[in-house]
Amino acid sequence: MEVALQDSLFEHAERRQLGNGAWLDVRSGWLTDADTLFEELRDAVPWRAERRQMYDRVLDVPRLVSFHNLLDGPVPHPRLKQLRRRLNDTYGGELGEPFTTAGLCLYRDGNDSVAWHGDTIGRSSSQDTMVAIVGLGATRVFALRPRGGGRSLRLHHHHGDLLVMGGSCQRTWEHAVPKTTRPTGPRISIQFRPHDVR
Repeated sequence: MEVALQDSLFEHAERRQLGNGAWLDVRSGWLTDADTLFEELRDAVPWRAERRQMYDRVLDVPRLVSFHNLLDGPVPHPRLKQLRRRLNDTYGGELGEPFTTAGLCLYRDGNDSVAWHGDTIGRSSSQDTMVAIVGLGATRVFALRPRGGGRSLRLHHHHGDLLVMGGSCQRTWEHAVPKTTRPTGPRISIQFRPHDVR
């Protein structure tokens, strides 16, 4: 089954220049069959809990995760490869390499989050890259702030939206999904990245 996309929105993104070579594309309503994909991923993905060293203690990661190599590893759902293909068709030339992996996060409720970070593991400190994130399920705030201080952004990442961070964004900005005290349902984010970026 082919993933349904709204071609008019897919071809016309709102690109925000963030400064110092960083940019953000926002494609609202990019995925039109988001309800079905959310349910199927929630049920099919081999979600796992992780623990991580934080300063002097080991803590639970506040979300469930699953990571997949889309080139030669087993994939929990065929739509991940279809989405990758469409993203490569649109961004591959600008990125200069293909997206090759999909990292998935399941935010069960408002207590689940991801702390401030940039996806730079595996890259040199001067190398630009791109990360594309599809949001499914409950709307959550997607926050960005410049490294070293400055004006931050808070975007509402809605069901079916695509956010693409490119240029120097991973080096010069940080992003997060903060906790919320407001009642909220589950959310799945799918992060497409090139080889060697985490």
